[in-house]
Amino acid sequence: MLTTLPDLAPHTLLASYREGTLTPRDLIAALREKALALNSDYHAFTHVLEADETEPYLQRLEALEDRSLPLYGIPFVIKDNIDLARIPTTAACPAFAYTPDETATVVRRIIDLGGIPLAKANLDQFATGLNGTRSPYGICHNSVLPEYPSGGSSSGSSLAVALGVASFALGTDTAGSGRIPAAYNNLVGLKATRGLISTHGVVPACRTLDCTTLLTASAEQASMLFSLLVRFDPADDYSRHNPQWNAPAAFGKVRPGFRFGVPTHPDFAGCTESKTLFADAVARLETLGGIAVAVDLSPFLEAARLLYEGPWVAERHLVVRDLLTRNPEAIMPVIRAVLETAPDYSAGDLFSALYRLQHLKARCDAIMDDLECVLTPAMPRPVTLAELQEQPVAANSLLGVYTNFMNLLDYSAVAVPSDFMANGLPWGVTIFGRAFTDQYLLSVADAFQRTSGLPLVGGQTLGTPVVGRTASNDRARVVVCGAHLDNLALNWQLRDRRARLVRVARTSPDYCFYALAGGPPMRPGLARCEKGGQAIEVEVWELPSAELGSFLTQIPAPLGLGKVELEDGSLETGFICEGAALSSATDITFTGGWRAWLSLGSPSTNSP
Repeated sequence: MLTTLPDLAPHTLLASYREGTLTPRDLIAALREKALALNSDYHAFTHVLEADETEPYLQRLEALEDRSLPLYGIPFVIKDNIDLARIPTTAACPAFAYTPDETATVVRRIIDLGGIPLAKANLDQFATGLNGTRSPYGICHNSVLPEYPSGGSSSGSSLAVALGVASFALGTDTAGSGRIPAAYNNLVGLKATRGLISTHGVVPACRTLDCTTLLTASAEQASMLFSLLVRFDPADDYSRHNPQWNAPAAFGKVRPGFRFGVPTHPDFAGCTESKTLFADAVARLETLGGIAVAVDLSPFLEAARLLYEGPWVAERHLVVRDLLTRNPEAIMPVIRAVLETAPDYSAGDLFSALYRLQHLKARCDAIMDDLECVLTPAMPRPVTLAELQEQPVAANSLLGVYTNFMNLLDYSAVAVPSDFMANGLPWGVTIFGRAFTDQYLLSVADAFQRTSGLPLVGGQTLGTPVVGRTASNDRARVVVCGAHLDNLALNWQLRDRRARLVRVARTSPDYCFYALAGGPPMRPGLARCEKGGQAIEVEVWELPSAELGSFLTQIPAPLGLGKVELEDGSLETGFICEGAALSSATDITFTGGWRAWLSLGSPSTNSP
């Protein structure tokens, strides 16, 4: 039996297993004991797996000759609305409970990769709530200050990681349930793009909106797990394919100059400390090279109100309508009061709400189109258990101000620790962006978390930062040097693809520049040369990655796209020319670019 628990960061555990200083069997035994000991105070778990229930997983790992599985022996906890075969799924409602024969897709994937399930985690009943107090299995107290909630609905999942019982935990998020508990407990909570992590085997809250979420100690861990778990699942009707720009290679160092939105009039519910902490968070992103852009959040917040004030309540009702009819007392009063309003909505109400949501999404998408991400507080301010007891609906609603709109608008979001309040309570922010930019958002969160210097939960440690790789999102950069320059003959090919000019730049002084034969329009050729090179003026444009292929197919020979080195040493995708075409081209030897050459009347001879 272990006398001291190790750092539960996956990279640390994997190293210990390789070195032979730790075994999964000893670790799981120690963690089981700790989980049982903590449960009487925190009510984090509905079921801690017995030794005979974890034995098959341990025996499988011990039988492996190759122990290089990426999650070999990594302990994790499962929110109790996600199925694990032969273990009851309760959704925090004993009258609803059932024992599944099949394991949820995402859980099966983790187990296949070497993970060991340790417990099923408590939650707000039927994942309806953001606070962690709505469960017959007990109120989940905050991991730092017991007078505060853990946050919900993934309340027990957050406590499992925050209290050092698991390396990571699975939660769900329909309205903020994977982000609010992260903020309350100094965790990272990833609500990935809808459909990227399977929800097959998850008890629905709102099936069209639900996400399976990750609760981790760090953004780098969330990135690693996201990379492993994102798989198209034919068993999940809402599963989506992940584009390659959102693959593991997209996680990296954030390029300076990224534009992030900041609410023009953020709501802190009268909390001056939260206001100060948020200003500090904005300043921290600016020190990372970000450019703060004021944004009007009113269409986002209006969309958020549709979730509980509109017909989506009827979707929640679908899951429990039989139980609500047969045994209404089995459902907690505050949740029953929400669900009983569902029959009041008509099909007309639903379509009316869908039309309004589409209008709001169009406005929000227009705002997002010019930004890499948006920064908000995780919540206006933390609420206490006493407030939740006095005003269970109002206090819970306050927690969802910055979270409820995310799935309705189909955005990705990461909750990340930012600071601690004067009383010691963790305080966090949310970084959100367009769908399929999860790895980019995690890159921003990773850089933000590393500059904060905050300790990680459970004694976990950060891994080595990614080097030599630039974070990327759903936008591709293209360096242009000729007819595609702003206001020149072929610039429309970029504009029609919703491209925007990022900056005017110069190449490194290693390029030769040529005026190619033919036209109109006249075109230049850019080529790296061993001697006689110069810095050429170029423009850097950015366009949706989905449009890059169609742009490439319109580029005529002898031009193509390759890597162009800029004056600052960075490499960007840009126009280059086949060497065979240069023998018949005019060498432009003066310092400058295509505009400068055109301004001289396009001379056919070398010009000073």
